[in-house]
Amino acid sequence: MRPAGETLSEPEREHFCDLLDAVAANQDREAYSELFAYYAPRLKSYLVRLGADPGSAEEIAQDVMVTVWRKASLFDRTQASVSTWIFRIARNRRIDVYRRAKKPALDPEEPMILPAGVEAPDARVDALDDEVRVREALKDLPEEQLSMLKLAFYEGLSHREIADRLDVPLGTVKSRIRLAFVKMKSRLADE
Repeated sequence: MRPAGETLSEPEREHFCDLLDAVAANQDREAYSELFAYYAPRLKSYLVRLGADPGSAEEIAQDVMVTVWRKASLFDRTQASVSTWIFRIARNRRIDVYRRAKKPALDPEEPMILPAGVEAPDARVDALDDEVRVREALKDLPEEQLSMLKLAFYEGLSHREIADRLDVPLGTVKSRIRLAFVKMKSRLADE
């Protein structure tokens, strides 16, 4: 075995290409065994250098070598060397493992993922009444206030974005929206 970091000679590179071709063509176990013996320890070392713990590095290296066995037919010696191809698989697999580890497990009782409960009939009627009252109150607003509310709530624009779109000062946007809220609150409180 060669020391880490030492490069392969051209005949050695060709030999590993031939081994991988034999695995692809005939599922040659001896060729695979030689590839495994050479690359598996190097993969593990590489993965540890990338930050994987030794146990995870061993697991990923094993998984990569299984992928090499299964996907050997995808290797193209005109595109990359065997080591480049194998280490690219390892790097991508490590990224996949890292991303999966960063995602928290879902709590089955998380309210955001539970189906909505059945709404009580009177709650639905109340919600419809409130909607009608709000729509009526909106009709009483001056057009410049109403248009800004629509941009803010229906299109989700910030005050700055509304000011830019309508070409008005930011303070004007803020005061018109505030006045619209005051009028809406007053109108809805009266009912």
